Amino acid sequence: MSIQRFAIAAGLFVAVAGSARAEELAEAPLASCIASAVNAWAEAGLLDELATAAEMQAAARPEDSPTGTSQVTAADPRQLLADFALQMLDIRYRRGGRVPATGFDCSGFVHYVFTQVLGVDLPANSASQFSSGSRIGKADLLKGDLVFFHMHGKRVSHVGIYLGDGRFIHSPTTGQRVRVDKLDTPYWARRFAGARRPDALT
Repeated sequence: MSIQRFAIAAGLFVAVAGSARAEELAEAPLASCIASAVNAWAEAGLLDELATAAEMQAAARPEDSPTGTSQVTAADPRQLLADFALQMLDIRYRRGGRVPATGFDCSGFVHYVFTQVLGVDLPANSASQFSSGSRIGKADLLKGDLVFFHMHGKRVSHVGIYLGDGRFIHSPTTGQRVRVDKLDTPYWARRFAGARRPDALT
């Protein structure tokens, strides 16, 4: 019999003995009682069932870290940016707006998201945001990167936050609200000026 099965048997015996009358236990030696109980439980298959259950429970128990606490994975800042930006959907556009209560313009929206999520103070307008960070190609875009557009002529005048899968979120223009668009739609593809990766994400 394995040590684990013997321990289970002994535990069951103690539980039974604890509820029995003292005069009943006195009729037979302790070792004989244990042996008889173990044999009876073994024949009934009870020990195997209990041992198997104990082994399964031990296997399912998560391992602790060296410090005795479970390992915790830090949240991905890119995912946090994307999730927070999506919470701003349908907030109205307002020129110069930088907070939800008043509405956002495009750069104010980007500035607000990065400030709230990462504590990063990005430049105040889209042209300045385009001049900061690292230049990246469209094929290298990741969540949280900034995408820029020239709406009038060649000057950069619009910015959004990339969400992945060719989508970006932005505050478009007067009379509209924060929404998600796709980079490959003809309107935005013609106006795409480039992408930047803010220093906080490098």
